[in-house]
Amino acid sequence: MKMGQMTLFWGKNTADIFPGWEGGSLWSYLFGLIWVFLLSLMVERLSHTRFIKPGTHHVTAGLLQTSMYAIRVALAYLVMLAVMSFNVGVILASVAGYAVGFLVYGSRVFRNNSQLVAYEEPSDIPPLNC
Repeated sequence: MKMGQMTLFWGKNTADIFPGWEGGSLWSYLFGLIWVFLLSLMVERLSHTRFIKPGTHHVTAGLLQTSMYAIRVALAYLVMLAVMSFNVGVILASVAGYAVGFLVYGSRVFRNNSQLVAYEEPSDIPPLNC
C-alpha cells in the first residue's frame, strides 16, 4: 500500500486533485491551486450571504438554509481534504481563498455604513465554528 507524504513539502509533484490528469505537470498543479482557492472563496461567500428574503415562508426558508449549510460544509470538507495533501502551496491557496473571501464578503471594506444594521443577522446560516 502506497503512503502519501506525511510532512509539509513544497512542489508540484503531488497527488492530483483531478483523477485522470497528468500528474506532476506545472499546469495541473496551478489549476489545482486555483481550484482550492475558489473552493475556499465559495465557503466564505456562503458564510456571509443573505439569499433568503425577509417574509419568506418559514418552511421554505428552513429548507433553503439547510441546503446552503450542507453545500458550505461539503465545500469546506473538500478544502480540508486538499489541505491534507501537506503541500504548502495548497495550504497557502486555501488560506488565501478564505482571506480574500472574508475581505470581500465578510469585512466592512466593501460596505458603506448605511448598509450596516445593528439588529440584523449578517448571514442566513450560522458561522463555521471549530
